[in-house]
Amino acid sequence: MYNRLVPSRKGVTTEFLEGMEGFVEFALMQHDFVSNGSIRCPCSRCRNISGFLEPHDVRAHLYKHGFMPNYYQWESHGEPFIPISRPQPSRNTEKEIGPEITTENPYRTMVLDAIGHSFNFESDGFNLDGEEEQPPNRNAQEFFDMLKASEEPLFDGCVNHSTLSAVCRLLNIKSEFNMSDNCYNQILLFLKELLPEDAKLPNDYYRTKQMVAKLGLGYEKIDVCKTGCILYYKGNKDKVNCPKCGQPRYKPKRGGNGRQNDVAYKVLRYFPITTRLQRLYMSTKTAENMIWHWKSRREPGVMSHPSDGEAWKKFDQCHSGFAAEPRNIRLGLAADGFSPYGQMAHPYSCWPVIITPYNLPPEMCMSSPYMFLSLLIPGPKSPGKNIDLYLQPLIDELKQLWVDGVENYDSYKKQNFQMRAALMWTINDFPAYGMLSGWSTHGHLACPCCMRKKLGVSLKGWKKSFIF
Repeated sequence: MYNRLVPSRKGVTTEFLEGMEGFVEFALMQHDFVSNGSIRCPCSRCRNISGFLEPHDVRAHLYKHGFMPNYYQWESHGEPFIPISRPQPSRNTEKEIGPEITTENPYRTMVLDAIGHSFNFESDGFNLDGEEEQPPNRNAQEFFDMLKASEEPLFDGCVNHSTLSAVCRLLNIKSEFNMSDNCYNQILLFLKELLPEDAKLPNDYYRTKQMVAKLGLGYEKIDVCKTGCILYYKGNKDKVNCPKCGQPRYKPKRGGNGRQNDVAYKVLRYFPITTRLQRLYMSTKTAENMIWHWKSRREPGVMSHPSDGEAWKKFDQCHSGFAAEPRNIRLGLAADGFSPYGQMAHPYSCWPVIITPYNLPPEMCMSSPYMFLSLLIPGPKSPGKNIDLYLQPLIDELKQLWVDGVENYDSYKKQNFQMRAALMWTINDFPAYGMLSGWSTHGHLACPCCMRKKLGVSLKGWKKSFIF
């Protein structure tokens, strides 16, 4: 009754549905625990204390929230309580055998969280299609080395720390106590003197960052003009004043003799998507699901996935070279603004831009693990028609993925291939649609579909247009 969700995919198991129906039928038969055809709800939110509900409401709650923890004996629904006695092991037995404790390496989990949880390193030299396997390319091998490092002991005989866990702890201490790079390097040298000679610690802070950087979880800070004229990007990277409006790039420094870093007025945070798209093929299970749109063809007239739509099919006809490789990725882009400080605070609009792959099955392609934050556009105001300015880094990366692509390793087929990507759709409300497309969503021609088929007029005393 607690095996509710299908592993790694959305949906409820058949076992749970059958158990839920059995519970409701049993509860309705216990007349002393039924009130006017209603029963108590044992879901994880109601917990049998929110009064009596109709059976269909109880089913809906259980379907959505599941049973409350440890409700194996249905005492509140008429099942007699039977105490469960568990034999207590003697001290001698516990000392000899020891308690069975299952612990999970949190640093291995950190690596797996970045790409998925299905790895298969054993191989007979041929993939599932009978084709000869290939060794991983350099980028993929670096990531597999990171996974291996999460389980490799710091030195022979060490049981408390792996190489990755020791490095992460040291970086955490450096950040928490604001240690300088030189101080960190001196501590590393001292630790290497204390530890055995075979200890696998990096030599300095630079090599430590190189080791952790293989996770590919970094981002770029790109300064923006105070008035939103330009990005200090590419040709404008080294300028200190805006070439259009003349506004300074950095805030004025405060007085004092200490050395102060330059602080920009506005900063765009850009999260490259190429590495994250490559990781989708480093998990055997996710790599298999990435060609679901090609393997699971539906009957004509049935639409359960964007690949069933006319736009997808038309794109395949126009770009047959791209469509010939089912592992190429189709992307969607979503953008909208929100106030991170709540409605009662000073007005501030922050705009995240999210990329999601559509190769996956319907229940996976719009789930949170596969929604990649690519840009965080700063406020305090909406970017408006200048949103294309902030999209420059993402557009450059998408162009590179469309024209040249990147080399990637498919862990499902054990082959290297050239991965390309195409942006198929944008997902947004109507005002954001006008910002992203450049189409004016105001005035007499606000609707890009209707155009002049509808009549738009402006009433006297009203600034807005009405379309009939």
